[in-house]
Amino acid sequence: MSQNISDTNIVSALNTACCQDERARLPTGKSGTHWKVIHKPNLLGLKWFIKVLERHYSSTATETLVSKQDFPQIKRPLKASRTRQPSRTHLPVLSVNEDLMHCTAFATADEYHLGTLSQDLTSHGYVEVTSLPRDAANILVMGVENSAKDGDPGTMFFFREGAAVFWNVKDKTMKHVLQILEKHENQPYEIALVHWENEELNYIKTEGQSKLHHGEIRLNSELDLDDAILEKFAFSNALCLSVKLAIWEASLDKFVESIQSIPEALKAGRKVKLSHEEVMQKMGELFALRHRINLSSDFLITPDFYWDRENLEQLYDKTCQFLSITRRVKVMNEKLQHCMELTDLMRNHLTEKRALRLEWMIVILITIEVMFELGRVCF
Repeated sequence: MSQNISDTNIVSALNTACCQDERARLPTGKSGTHWKVIHKPNLLGLKWFIKVLERHYSSTATETLVSKQDFPQIKRPLKASRTRQPSRTHLPVLSVNEDLMHCTAFATADEYHLGTLSQDLTSHGYVEVTSLPRDAANILVMGVENSAKDGDPGTMFFFREGAAVFWNVKDKTMKHVLQILEKHENQPYEIALVHWENEELNYIKTEGQSKLHHGEIRLNSELDLDDAILEKFAFSNALCLSVKLAIWEASLDKFVESIQSIPEALKAGRKVKLSHEEVMQKMGELFALRHRINLSSDFLITPDFYWDRENLEQLYDKTCQFLSITRRVKVMNEKLQHCMELTDLMRNHLTEKRALRLEWMIVILITIEVMFELGRVCF
């Protein structure tokens, strides 16, 4: 029915256009005598009419064949929270250059027992590297027999803070070492979180001074084994800080989600169902996280190891700058400050409610005592 109506409208539009064209082609003189008429088609009107027909039938056909309800409802997957910086998503791929090797860092626990870990790894065939200086404390360096590529010997760094960094180590070997680590961990993290919040950098052996260039580590190929270990230690130290910070960022995000409903409840005037013990527990979690970041780690200052080693300090600072350590710590402290203000507000609110309840109890007791006195006097 709608198709017939639209066709009728087009025919009427065509007749109107034709009549207008005829009237435009029949001019008359002032004396009333008609001039000689020469019929010339109006090409502009015809082109306009053809466009109207094409637009009408194309839209009609589209509406007839495909309706809006026929389109599938596509739901985009939710974006997972990541701490990795966008600049690190465009790192060189291993397949582009066969000489590129992998450096991978994990944070698996709050702390490692390095003494027992060294004995366990040695019993499994790994070799301990003892050439580090004495002031490089709280670090265990192990070597592997079969590296992933022939360009550089496979090396593993284990930091007492609970982080491990693998240089040119096969995935199978890496998985085996991570399984051994589980026996020597204090307060281990979730396995999924460990593998999600890792750090990966490519590195290559080249001529010239070692440096970090566009997210790629370039090690000096002319260095001896001891100096190469020290430079790898500087890079690994920065990677250790990054993965530890990533774990704590995930912990803070989880904490923020747990208190996300409190501001909305206060805004809507609803009652917040939190006990005094729960509020104190959340404040303890915040203080513990703040203590780890600002007091028991090297996020805010450069370790003493680099004070008399300027070249290693430059490598360490450059890697920390690339991994945005300072900026991320600043953002975390700002979030912690906001969470502390919210928990302080809840604690003060519960304290006032508790004080008010005590005042009412005192008033009730006084009232009961007065009533007893009145009863004793009257009766």
